[in-house]
Amino acid sequence: MTEKEAWALQLDWLNIVSILRLDTIDQIPEIKRDRVIKKISKLYGAESLLSFKPSELDELVANELRELMKKELVMHARRKEKLERQMKARMSPFKNQGVMRIDMNEIKDMNPDELMKFFSKQLMGKKDDDDQDDDNDKYNEDKNSYYI
Repeated sequence: MTEKEAWALQLDWLNIVSILRLDTIDQIPEIKRDRVIKKISKLYGAESLLSFKPSELDELVANELRELMKKELVMHARRKEKLERQMKARMSPFKNQGVMRIDMNEIKDMNPDELMKFFSKQLMGKKDDDDQDDDNDKYNEDKNSYYI
């Protein structure tokens, strides 16, 4: 880095990454970072760039990088959308159930069969065979005849 590019020490790269809506700084190739710094140094001059506020410099560099990395940013946005759709599709069975609180003290004392029934009932929405019986009705009725 030369004295002309001393203003680049004021850059907050994490802020620039968030402005570009990227995840890490590694998604910005170093060659493009250097190219943008040299281009801005040539356009504005070192003295005027040192007088800018750091947030203004971040915006300036982010805008130049956005122009230089159009293709990569579009690909990143598409990948992110695809990942969100996949996660939404995988989580749809849990969507209607909301938040389920589990007390670990209750689970640790269960035998494996009870534990599997619990999880299949709570997480997968499957019903026990015990719940489908009519024998567990709290009302005592005549089960051998029909009522009209």
